[in-house]
Amino acid sequence: MAYSGLLRRGTARFLALCLTASGLATILTTTLDAAPAAAATTVTINGGATGRTLDGVGAISGGGGNSRLLYDYPEPQRSQILDYLFKPGYGASVQIMKVEVGGDTNSTSGAEPSHRHTASDLDCNRGYEWWLMEQAKARNPNIRLAALSWGAPGWIGNGNFWSADMVNYLIDFLDCAKNAHGLTVDYLGGWNERGYDKGWYESLKTSLNAHGYGNVKVVADDTSFDVADAVVADPTFAASVDVLGSHYVCGYRGSQSNCPSSTNALASGKTLWASENGSDDYNSGAVALARGINRGYLDGRMTGYLNWPIIAALYPNLPYPTMGVAVAAQPWSGAYSIGRNAWVMAQTTQFTAPGWRYLDSASGYLGGNRSNGSYVTLRDPGSNAWSSVIETMDAGAAQTFTASVTGGLSTGTVHVWATHATGTDPAQYLVHTQDVTPSGGSFTVTLQPGWVYTLTTGAGGGHGAATSPPSGSLALPYPDTFDGYAVGREARLLSDMQGAFEVTACGGGRGGRCVRQMSPRAPITWDTLSDPYALLGDVGWSNYKVSADTLLEQAGYTEIIGRAGTQHAFGPAGLNAYYLRLSNTGAWSLLRNNTDNAMVAIRSGTVAAPGTNTWHNLALTFSGSTITAQIDGATVGTATDATWATGQVGLGTSQGETAQFDNLSVTAVAGPPSTSGRLLGAGSGRCLDVPNASTTNGTQVAIWDCNGGANQNWTSSGGALRVYGNKCLDVLQQATAPGSAVGIWDCNGGANQQWTLNPDGTIVGAQSGLCLDVTGAGTANGTPVEIWTCNGGSNQRWSR
Repeated sequence: MAYSGLLRRGTARFLALCLTASGLATILTTTLDAAPAAAATTVTINGGATGRTLDGVGAISGGGGNSRLLYDYPEPQRSQILDYLFKPGYGASVQIMKVEVGGDTNSTSGAEPSHRHTASDLDCNRGYEWWLMEQAKARNPNIRLAALSWGAPGWIGNGNFWSADMVNYLIDFLDCAKNAHGLTVDYLGGWNERGYDKGWYESLKTSLNAHGYGNVKVVADDTSFDVADAVVADPTFAASVDVLGSHYVCGYRGSQSNCPSSTNALASGKTLWASENGSDDYNSGAVALARGINRGYLDGRMTGYLNWPIIAALYPNLPYPTMGVAVAAQPWSGAYSIGRNAWVMAQTTQFTAPGWRYLDSASGYLGGNRSNGSYVTLRDPGSNAWSSVIETMDAGAAQTFTASVTGGLSTGTVHVWATHATGTDPAQYLVHTQDVTPSGGSFTVTLQPGWVYTLTTGAGGGHGAATSPPSGSLALPYPDTFDGYAVGREARLLSDMQGAFEVTACGGGRGGRCVRQMSPRAPITWDTLSDPYALLGDVGWSNYKVSADTLLEQAGYTEIIGRAGTQHAFGPAGLNAYYLRLSNTGAWSLLRNNTDNAMVAIRSGTVAAPGTNTWHNLALTFSGSTITAQIDGATVGTATDATWATGQVGLGTSQGETAQFDNLSVTAVAGPPSTSGRLLGAGSGRCLDVPNASTTNGTQVAIWDCNGGANQNWTSSGGALRVYGNKCLDVLQQATAPGSAVGIWDCNGGANQQWTLNPDGTIVGAQSGLCLDVTGAGTANGTPVEIWTCNGGSNQRWSR
């Protein structure tokens, strides 16, 4: 099939930089049909100018288990990803990383294990943040480390975070970092987004000094700059705080166009940070990120910028599955992707360093108008090197930037690096575009809209060359006896959602090792509390049997989970899934849940009471819409339910139940026959088609004359519509609004890839509730397909 009649017409544009050395020499990269300059900016870059000191641009690991799967990646891919995150001159090159102090509680996209589940079981090797900090330091010894709690185990202060227990808990964390891992934590915060308690911060500072951690800087309060009011008013409190950190100073998931601090924050004399920003897609968030890094300093004099998170190394059915600077969701295949966010961040991090000084007189808005873009200039206090970082996200046309360098700074060759933040061509990310030698200390640069530029006289700059292998499915069978792990570690691919599932010696007279839920009481929460559970596996699994041995240590229940799909954001109890639950009394139930946590018992009954400290086997089998529940090999119930067609497996317990699990097994079973063939639009008489037989993720589907091609052969299987065998019909970017594009993507079992084919011919998206729709009721070849409010139109009806 050809699209020759529908090719977009336009003029090709090359990356353009016009570099003029004081009018005497011109180095030109050609631009075709370049728009005239909309603004002219003239700057004096004076090395003697005043300004605050850069603390770092970086990111956060935590606030959910967003780094969890990275630990399980195979080599060499794991090292490649780590290089892209931390290695100077290679990728994002983060200058500062904040990690979560695990608290056994969900903190957005999972839970991180505590170093003290109870008051008496300190273990300095629990969790993966120690490992991640070690890997970061190994690649960049100068990276700065920060730590912050989102929640805490319930024994802390008998449920009171602002307690002496919590101060001691954090001292233990610092001791673990130093003594067990050789790490120095540079910054320490309080309770994420939960305000502050002045007396607690004062006690924390006193305790840090008493334990030899006087160099650890205290950050308050990782909520807003309201804390500055108390700092200005109370000298004792002020003496206990070193950094004022506020979250989403530019607005939550907005454009990051305006990034103020506050009058009292500026008056406090404290270091100011945008201590959490972002929460945006690893590609589409690049534009906001480019603005925010510069404008946080320009508008609010913030010298630290931390993007949440650093990486989306989590399952794709969890909240915020594509945020950060990279995505790594398939440890079994080794597949990963580095986003535009990494390269936008690199435009600052690869050409500056913590300790460099901002030059305020050489920082501002292009042409004096923030709609043209922004620029900041920093200098190395130990040399004459300097860098200017310029963003033109909102510019409507080309513009000039003229600089005169003075005050002892280098007037040598200026290296120009650029990233097309609004573009999708990886060849235009962190490109060394040109060099220019100033004449008489002056030069001019012509900038194009939608780019981030770095003009630098320093060394550095580099674009890593490692590439990802193809993505793939996690093959079945998948067994795990848990015997191959050290006590205290997490089982491979098992990701805590609430509580802490950890390898331990088996109880109940059984030898070997098992997984035990370690949290004996409800935690101090950040998210809404749910009962403990953990998830594992491929969200595309459909027809399978999951089984596990389980042992209750006290009264309560234990359960296995199947076909687990989308989880509710900020409410982990809400999960699209089925459960087989068994209590110590023998009561059992086969349950169906959804993201609203509307748990429904499909079947229930009673077996002989298992009591405690005895082993029993639970099993769920899924074949199409048939679900079979078994306890100790005996079928206790069957049901027909087609609500959830694919998803992961999981283990769960009641709150405070320290149950054990062993011999997890997931095996494939036969499913019902699938249906394949064309999907013919009733209104157009044309077929649902992947244009040009493309196999590229993100290709939007359209209608085209039916031709029997593989790009028009759609297989209905497990709630998905597959093409080419491994690509699925996908609402791109998990959008749910009418008019959102529908394309193809690697099958991943996400709710945006689940469709219901109704008898009336409509095809309804599970996530959006909207119909597959030919845009504008068009009938011409190439008319794109989207989702739209179901209206009964012929452009929303399809047949085989």
